[in-house]
Amino acid sequence: MVGLLDLVQTLTTPHPLDRYLELVNPALTARELRAEVTHVSHATPGSVTLTLRASRQWRGHRAGQYVQIGVSINGVRHTRCYSPIDPETKGDRFLQLTVKAHPGGLVSNYLHDNAKPGLVVDLAPAAGVFELPSPRPARVLLISGGSGITPVLSMLRTLDAEGFAGDVTFLHYARDFAAVPHRAELTAIANRRPNFRVEYRYPVEPGTIVNGEPSKGSGFFDRAELDQVAPWFADAQTFVCGPGPMMRAVKAIFEAEGHGDRVHSEEFTLTTVPTDPSEATGEVTYSGSGVTADNTGATILEQAEAAGLTPEYGCRMGICFSCTATKLSGCTRNVRTGELDAEPDKQIQICVNAPVGDVDIAI
Repeated sequence: MVGLLDLVQTLTTPHPLDRYLELVNPALTARELRAEVTHVSHATPGSVTLTLRASRQWRGHRAGQYVQIGVSINGVRHTRCYSPIDPETKGDRFLQLTVKAHPGGLVSNYLHDNAKPGLVVDLAPAAGVFELPSPRPARVLLISGGSGITPVLSMLRTLDAEGFAGDVTFLHYARDFAAVPHRAELTAIANRRPNFRVEYRYPVEPGTIVNGEPSKGSGFFDRAELDQVAPWFADAQTFVCGPGPMMRAVKAIFEAEGHGDRVHSEEFTLTTVPTDPSEATGEVTYSGSGVTADNTGATILEQAEAAGLTPEYGCRMGICFSCTATKLSGCTRNVRTGELDAEPDKQIQICVNAPVGDVDIAI
């Protein structure tokens, strides 16, 4: 079958076979992985949940992993990374994504406002190392904030589907009661699993009535909160995803207790080492396009876009590795770690590397 596809691919050059198939039906594909939206829900204000039916190339995902979605907006293809909220699967071609429409978020707002059944999107295989280990730990603590709920929700649903017998606490921080997606399902899981504990925290004074019940905790993670919801945390594996300050607070407490190796995290916001644009020097040469521009101090991806180029990218946070390009010469600086790299002819991620002086990049 593969040999036949290779033959057809050769006969249809200069375009790949999938370019012709999509003229007949955008969901048809011989090699490329795509998905069709089959259902759209706006149950939570500011968010949209999409049910997708993937093409036959889909191989499922592990709980906590992410996928890359590609959509065409005004004729330009844009890609972003989102975590499926489904239980871990291998053969099921359906998956669900809950997307928070962030202010200024091009793809998230497009999906929130325009996604309808029949929309076909590009889909990349599931990836990422933030996942439930196998075999499962004896105890699991899940902590999330805001849109970081999606990968840990997949973990919780997986443990529920497997009939996990150990202790599980799911602690979620949200702006308010209405901002918690899939709350009815979370409640149902907690009700049928006596060993599962589901807790919510809001930024209000303890005891404030929220949806008819007094709030618990301060709405900010601290050691007292940890002792209250998971007194067995030292024996657990902890998975955390959400805003940077919350994640740093969790890690700091666990490290202070000597349990830093038990914390696993996924970041959906890029924490960068500060840089002063006034200190940027040199020029950036984009050899593949014949363009040269002054170095502004921003990442190579941002500078390339400002120069009118359209390099491929995905998450813009250094997670998905879809924006790699060859640095031919010069020194770059990783904006997450501050690490410098002057090795020539090296593949780098242009979304998290900035030029230091003159740099030649094959874009």
